[in-house]
Amino acid sequence: MSIILFFSKKLIEKKENNMVDVGVEFLLENLKQLVLDNVELIGGVKDEIENLRDDLSEFNAFLKQAAMVGSENPVLKELVRSIRKVVNRAEDAVDKFVIEAKVHKDKGFKGFFDKPGHYRRVRDAAVEIKGIRDKMREIRQNKAHGLQALLQDHDDSNSRGGEERQPPVVEEDDVVGFDDEAQTVIDRLLEGSGDLEVIPVVGMPGLGKTTLATKIFKHPKIEYEFFTRLWLYVSQSYKTRELYLNIISKFTGNTKHCRDMSEMDLALKVQEILEEGGKYLIVLDDVWSTDAWDRIKIAFPKNDKGNRVLLTTRDHRVARHCNRSPHDLKFLTDEESWILLEKRAFHKAKCLPELETNGKSIARKCKGLPLAIVVIAGALIGKSKTIKEWEQVDQSVGEHFINRDQPNNCNKLVRMSYDVLPYDWKACFLYFGTFPRGYLIPARKLIRLWIAEGFIQYRGNLSLECKAEEYLNELVNRNLVMVMQRTLDGQIKTCRVHDMLYEFCWQEATTEENLFHEVKFGGEQSVREVSTHRRLCIHSSVVEFISKKPSGEHVRSFLCFSPEKIDTPPTVSANISKAFPLLRVFDTESIKINRFCKEFFQLYHLRYIAFSFDSIKVIPKHVGELWNVQTLIVNTQQINLDIQADILNMPWLRHLHTNTSAKLPALANPKTSKTTLVNQSLQTLSTIAPESCTEYVLSRAPNLKKLGIRGKIAKLMEPSQSVLLNNVKRLQFLENLKLINVGQTDQTQLRLPPASIFPTKLRKLTLLDTWLEWDDMSVLKQLENLQVLKLKDNAFKGEHWELNDAGFPFLQVLCIERANLVSWNASGDHFPRLKHLHISCDKLEKIPIGLADIRSLQVMDLRNSTKSAAKSAREIQAKKNKLQTAKSQKFELSVFPPDSDVQTAS
Repeated sequence: MSIILFFSKKLIEKKENNMVDVGVEFLLENLKQLVLDNVELIGGVKDEIENLRDDLSEFNAFLKQAAMVGSENPVLKELVRSIRKVVNRAEDAVDKFVIEAKVHKDKGFKGFFDKPGHYRRVRDAAVEIKGIRDKMREIRQNKAHGLQALLQDHDDSNSRGGEERQPPVVEEDDVVGFDDEAQTVIDRLLEGSGDLEVIPVVGMPGLGKTTLATKIFKHPKIEYEFFTRLWLYVSQSYKTRELYLNIISKFTGNTKHCRDMSEMDLALKVQEILEEGGKYLIVLDDVWSTDAWDRIKIAFPKNDKGNRVLLTTRDHRVARHCNRSPHDLKFLTDEESWILLEKRAFHKAKCLPELETNGKSIARKCKGLPLAIVVIAGALIGKSKTIKEWEQVDQSVGEHFINRDQPNNCNKLVRMSYDVLPYDWKACFLYFGTFPRGYLIPARKLIRLWIAEGFIQYRGNLSLECKAEEYLNELVNRNLVMVMQRTLDGQIKTCRVHDMLYEFCWQEATTEENLFHEVKFGGEQSVREVSTHRRLCIHSSVVEFISKKPSGEHVRSFLCFSPEKIDTPPTVSANISKAFPLLRVFDTESIKINRFCKEFFQLYHLRYIAFSFDSIKVIPKHVGELWNVQTLIVNTQQINLDIQADILNMPWLRHLHTNTSAKLPALANPKTSKTTLVNQSLQTLSTIAPESCTEYVLSRAPNLKKLGIRGKIAKLMEPSQSVLLNNVKRLQFLENLKLINVGQTDQTQLRLPPASIFPTKLRKLTLLDTWLEWDDMSVLKQLENLQVLKLKDNAFKGEHWELNDAGFPFLQVLCIERANLVSWNASGDHFPRLKHLHISCDKLEKIPIGLADIRSLQVMDLRNSTKSAAKSAREIQAKKNKLQTAKSQKFELSVFPPDSDVQTAS
């Protein structure tokens, strides 16, 4: 039996979950799909590709098994490096040949004259692939000696066991030992003179500075006292100009008029904005130097309003420079450490008695460092709840494992949790290192990038997006990822990793795993470096880097994360396309592309495209030739976007997102058209013009789950045009519908069509600027599966909303923003399953007291409310607290700005 086949057999026997080389996994799937879908293109090399696929399958099985031996084994490391090198060669050869075949095919009749040259290139490709297979054979024969013995000697006790687990979601604000600390800092913020004061919180990394600051930032007393509250993440690589623009953006929503300002002019602009506002609190998180504070503070006006700055830093010198009496964050006691470990490992359940001794020992060895505790708790979640497993962890966490004197040496700590992750989660976790430090990562973007990169290799009943969302939730449950924002219905909206975990991701991914390369522009050297890497991420100097005309056919991903949108020269698109012809991920959302180039339309392997522009009004038809694209994101300053590409003809397209009204191509006579491809993959179409909601368009996207429509919605709702909504109704799997009305006022007489017109599986409905009558709510009540209802920007007009008859039996989230509603009469019976109520109506006099009877109601947010509405919300809170039982979830009320005539809850 060959050594590789032996590994494959061992894999089946042991059923271990360890890290796979995602390049092999992705290439295997790529080859399989290539053979199925491109028989015409690969005709001359089909046999060689299928043989290559068989060889790679054996290598893939080995790589899954090999991680069991341990990544530090030198024999294994050398073999894995050899395999990766040959896999990359194989991938390059196949991808280049597909492009060559596609270009030749597109020549049509002209290609007849190039047949000899094409056949020569086919033969060359076949020879190259055969050479790669020979190299694989050499690896098997010459470099695999000794590994069979290593696997046979491997300790089976490291097995995770056979049971599946679904750990419950951990609440991010479930902290221990910070109540007294928070109260001390809050008192300092509220007391003192009217002058601008700075309160620094100082402590080593992982001690909980940001967690404490977040707890303070969200505290009702702070919300009440400070009308303006801003959170700014500074970091070691801060740029003062970007911080100023961030502040301006938070107030104005647009910094376009400030782009050409000098840094000093921006500082004066910030001063002006803060002077006009009320009393402010600004949090500066993670300040590394005295120079950072000295440069930032000049923008903060010094007046007698009692303004405050809360600053977190790991450097005592920085803290004392800002204030001679900083707040030194204490370490947790042994008792607090155990409480936190128990909560995170068991999610508030009690620890099994037989595990308590080891558990307390583990907690004590964490030396009061909260991050160490929650990371190790994440590792414990991934293990069986047995004495043997916990004893192993206890022994691994030695007395000197956590060193307070070397706070940056945390790799061993993080590796404990990382090593027990299933193999297909590891690349997903390391991918966080591609984003800038402290970057708020939209979960939707992250998930779709994972899929495009090939990290989600799943063949089950769930969609790839659902499986990727499971992975993200698991990383949160393991305390490796922090949730920064959630949607109203509880889904992860944005997330990031702690600085210490970010360091691990970055180091592991750029050195050991070679997952990506961060371009740090420094001249010719950085340009030459890119040619050996598969993924490039660049956080600044994008234009300067591209102007050097880098080149790298190995590069598969190009990700830009500029802090502000940069105008680029017309040549940028062409330079990127020429430099990296085999790209799969093209994420330039943070820079502005001014025009398309012909080279871009030959990036046939693209799976993820995200770009921004100001002047482009048309997406040309050639984009439709990029048949592998899964996600297409277009951000523009234009009011309308003309998409001439037949995107429904792109077989793998799953998501189209634009921030404007996109018009899709429509055929004058669909019956005579040969283009009748039905896109079974498309899930998201948002946002498109109402006139694009034709039978021809929507019938070709039968599996659509999310649809956004922006424009004159009257065209959908008028009786003469109701055929358009009838077309929407045919979408049997549609769950999320968003209607944005444009160009109409309160004089518009819009009415909702009958409930029978809406898709039967509709779960989420958002209406903006539709100016409907409150009586039309009787239609929405009849939508049996409706769980989330968002009414924004005068979605409904009228001062009175009376609920007399049946209510919303399944509604869980209700959001009403910017309506002229004055009175609202309802009872708990109208919303029996409501969990979250979000109200932002500056005229509403009262929240119905009957809502206090809703057992499921957990969260109520009031924004820009009247004092009387805030008072009624407090009454609901008091009634809910009286009815609360030990098992019921705590009711949360948030009022902003806080009501001044009511005592704020402590």
